[in-house]
Amino acid sequence: MRRRRRIRSDHENQDRWLVSYADFITLLFAFFVVMYAVSAVNESKYRVLADTLGGAFGRSPAASEAPVPQLTPKPLPPEVRQRSLKEQQAIEEQEHMAAVANSLMEAMGPLVKEGKVRMTQSRRGVSIEINANVLFAPGRAELQPESLDALRAVAATLRNEPFKIEIIGHTDNVPIRSALFASNWELSAVRASSVVRLFAENGIAPDRLYAIGREASQPVASNDTPEGRARNRRVELMILSGLPDLAQEIPVHAGGTPGRAP
Repeated sequence: MRRRRRIRSDHENQDRWLVSYADFITLLFAFFVVMYAVSAVNESKYRVLADTLGGAFGRSPAASEAPVPQLTPKPLPPEVRQRSLKEQQAIEEQEHMAAVANSLMEAMGPLVKEGKVRMTQSRRGVSIEINANVLFAPGRAELQPESLDALRAVAATLRNEPFKIEIIGHTDNVPIRSALFASNWELSAVRASSVVRLFAENGIAPDRLYAIGREASQPVASNDTPEGRARNRRVELMILSGLPDLAQEIPVHAGGTPGRAP
């Protein structure tokens, strides 16, 4: 009987190592869980896990708190920051110019509907093309009374804007010889100057205005037909963006076929 009790006691002692081994495996599992939670850098989940493990090992939640690693963003190179700033400025400039274009369309609404005004927006600015018969009598450079209200409305819209404005006179290729104008160069330049003078009289700073005569050097239609020549007789108002080097046209509005100039 004594021999049998000794054998059973030896068997029980041999199995006790399993308890220590199970404790070790549990601690190892807990260690890897903690390492995984830290690598995920999720502060809320990390604190919940830390509090839970701290409570399991007899520590209060306050004692189990540990600083969570914080990721510091790598600063962008100067050239990348500068490019991003320019892109943001370009977006804001385009949005501002689009708002100006909409205001100008409202100011010249009736003429736009009649097809006597065409308007486009590009990254260079907003272009307003006005058919010559709206502004001037044939061979003349004095603004007609019926055109004054529309031009004053344009001036009022642009008065407080920062943009510079080019006023460009264009003609067809039919030569002109009169006591007032020796050629279409003079006619186109004086017509542009007439619009500049009206804008200055209506509150636009003169240092923002430019008068340019192009004669027939930049046709937008063929001069071989009466319709094409009427299209080419025009005055163009170019409201210049602050980013003139980024030119890519974006149509805003295209009126119908302009009325024929007398």
